[in-house]
Amino acid sequence: MSNLFWLTEAQMARLRPFFPKSYGVPRIDDRRVLSGIILINRNGLWWPDAPKEYGPPKTLYNRWKRWGDMGVFARMMEGLASEAAVPKMVMIDATYLKAQPLPGSTCKACARGARRPACG
Repeated sequence: MSNLFWLTEAQMARLRPFFPKSYGVPRIDDRRVLSGIILINRNGLWWPDAPKEYGPPKTLYNRWKRWGDMGVFARMMEGLASEAAVPKMVMIDATYLKAQPLPGSTCKACARGARRPACG
């Protein structure tokens, strides 16, 4: 059984109206890239750790960065929340996010500024 996350066609149909228009060269499969972005964010992975089935990590990061700067993800959240019959407040729990190690940490690798220290 695969541990990969894939958006369904029904989910993609609800999200497509929020995508920016593509001009010139067609974008790489939106379903594949968006599923990869969700997996990365949901599991707190680093971009280079993305499974190869989602495409190159640089593509995932670039799409996440561009769409974030353009407000695409914010529009998706607002649009999906507004579809509810009863207005609801949407809250995102970010307690799972890892804090960066402090320079004065007891871990020697952290103190040296290692990019991915063994301690966490």
